[in-house]
Amino acid sequence: MRAGRAISGALLATGLMMVGCGGPVVEDTEAPDLTSQEGALPNCEGRNYEYTYYSDATHSTVVGARGCDCYFWSAWGRITEFHDYVSDTCW
Repeated sequence: MRAGRAISGALLATGLMMVGCGGPVVEDTEAPDLTSQEGALPNCEGRNYEYTYYSDATHSTVVGARGCDCYFWSAWGRITEFHDYVSDTCW
């Protein structure tokens, strides 16, 4: 009889270890994509400019851009320390 209880106790302990301690299940998550954050967009009315971002100091690989096209804000890719800036008038 005691052998049966010992086996039952061992099975119970093993089951608890496999299931965990009853805490919440935490799923792996990726880092947040900050380019999709909701927030106020820049007021582009009457403004025309663009920042083009590159992967390194050679400016050979474009990795992102941000800017205003007179009335519309545009943003894609990522921001780096290597960039060009151009501006113009809307009219």
